Amino acid sequence: MNKKLIYVLPVIILAGIFSSCSKKMVPLSSDFFTTTPQPLEVVGSNIPVNISGNIPPKYFLKNAEISLIPVLKYEKGKITGEVFTYQGENVQGNNQTISYEKGGNINMAFSLDYKPEFASSELHLQPKAKIGKKNVDMPMIKVGEGVIATSLLASAHSATPSIAPDAFQRELKEKRNADIMFLIQQSELRTSELNKSNVKDLHKSISEAAKDENKRIVGVEVSSYASPDGGLALNEKLAAQREKNTVNYLNTELSKNAIKAPIDAHFTAQDWDGFKELVEQSNIPDKDLILRVLSMYSDPERREQEIKNISATYKNLAEDILPQLRRSRLTATIEIIGKTDDELSYWAIADPDVLTIEEMLYAASLEKIPDKQATIYHLVSQMYPNDYRAYNNLGALSFRAGNFKEASEMFSIAMNKNPNAPETNMNTGLLALVRGDVIGAQQYFGKSSGAADLNEALGVLYTMNGNYVQAVNAFGNTKSNNAAVAQIMMKDYNQAKTTLSDIPKPNALTDYLLAIVGARTNNSNMVINSLKDAIAKDPSMAKKALNDKEFYKFTQNASFLKVVK
Repeated sequence: MNKKLIYVLPVIILAGIFSSCSKKMVPLSSDFFTTTPQPLEVVGSNIPVNISGNIPPKYFLKNAEISLIPVLKYEKGKITGEVFTYQGENVQGNNQTISYEKGGNINMAFSLDYKPEFASSELHLQPKAKIGKKNVDMPMIKVGEGVIATSLLASAHSATPSIAPDAFQRELKEKRNADIMFLIQQSELRTSELNKSNVKDLHKSISEAAKDENKRIVGVEVSSYASPDGGLALNEKLAAQREKNTVNYLNTELSKNAIKAPIDAHFTAQDWDGFKELVEQSNIPDKDLILRVLSMYSDPERREQEIKNISATYKNLAEDILPQLRRSRLTATIEIIGKTDDELSYWAIADPDVLTIEEMLYAASLEKIPDKQATIYHLVSQMYPNDYRAYNNLGALSFRAGNFKEASEMFSIAMNKNPNAPETNMNTGLLALVRGDVIGAQQYFGKSSGAADLNEALGVLYTMNGNYVQAVNAFGNTKSNNAAVAQIMMKDYNQAKTTLSDIPKPNALTDYLLAIVGARTNNSNMVINSLKDAIAKDPSMAKKALNDKEFYKFTQNASFLKVVK
């Protein structure tokens, strides 16, 4: 309540009263004080309170001293805040001095630790006055009523746990390679090369892909090369002829088997890149010197001449390195088309052995029924016991179901399999928040970079800490009750209403939060209708609303009372 302060201290502090024979003191009035916020409101786990007042001129005697003790009274007890003491000009002490002639402003800022039973409570000030050496009794006065705990409606219990992802790809591309080698300064294809196992295996892969309805030949690349010796003009003709001969051979082989596949052919006259790579991998003498020549000179002829000048080493190059560069490389790209969603869902239960772990995990993600998901994850954990993901995801299912003990067991197993798994660290952090361990949650979230739904978890953490700006930023476009709580605390009621209206599966809390938005925007119809919906889904919301100071303005509203009683 914001009330204009007229008098702060009892009129008996007036000099005339204390010089007379009267022993009575005029009581303090609640009108003398302004309490902010009103009602009080929980921020994080505390209740910040600010009580201000103004002492008029000639009210505070020079020999007077008054202590004001905040007292929060609730049904089962009371809790006191910090003591604030003020003194007159003639009092020796270290408290704030109030001028008799000018008066002064007072301000009492403190905080109380929150307890749920504070929802129905009253804030009082207990004055203790002293004039000179004489104590004067003064009655306690009420300066506030109730504590709003809307921020605590944000809960880790309803946060989304992180699912460890699969690496399933329905369409995979694999490459098959084969090298056909040539003699120095020759471009003819030799039978011995064409009969090598890697060439035969390449043709076999192409032939099998052509017959498999789940595979498609994307194309075959032909890359022909000449070694960087013998001069550029000669090598250009040589590499071009090697390309031509290889392409003709490949076309013939494809035609024999009635296989259609696009061919992409090109040649490199002097394969300096390949030369450098082979030298780097070798143990030949003067290796570093050769590499230095390559870095110093870009002209091919200068390079070749400088390398030949290293006579002893050039012999090793001619025998071990250069022959490997006289080649045509055939690369077939084959696209593998994976099983359909229906096939994956079927085989995951019927015969999981025919699926890979990635296909199994993906199949689990297709299921909408938690029990079926759990069945697949249990199979994965048995087939691949060293992979953390199935255990993490089983824990996530238990967390969603509110079985936090079982979730903790599964997350513990997953953590042992992979202590650095971001999803498991995030989920363990959520469990810490459920237990109220904010510091532990912060530590686990710090190891959760990259985990799905981490921002939502951080939003809950920030809200519980009272950092509402950070919470709203973390939630982003998340449509959840938790996100709406943060928006309400930021007084962004339009956005909170939009968020709550867009939640896919609204529950009783969703409607209750809409009622709070209605109360804060003085929309009585929204309050009444939303509370009706909330109570229909959860009858306990009626008692909660009746005691919730969010609705204190409606306690005399007949329609409101009809809904909650």
